[in-house]
Amino acid sequence: MIAWGGCAYCGAATTALQKDCVLPISRGGRYTLPNVVPACTSCNASKHNSEVSGWLRRKRLDESAFLLRHAEILKTLRAAGPQQ
Repeated sequence: MIAWGGCAYCGAATTALQKDCVLPISRGGRYTLPNVVPACTSCNASKHNSEVSGWLRRKRLDESAFLLRHAEILKTLRAAGPQQ
């Protein structure tokens, strides 16, 4: 979670962070490292079980910045090899 430097959605770095599933479990997501991102309490509560892209647009957050950073982090995880 340190790789994000704060909330994956809004960037808040001075608040406690929670774990959030990008693709909610209720929508078929899994609680796996590639699907879990840090989220501030406000973003986590607001997103709830919404689809991430639509929610980011509704909140007027930077969807492209999130998607690019998420892809970057996933690439780094893949390069690191299988997680135990």
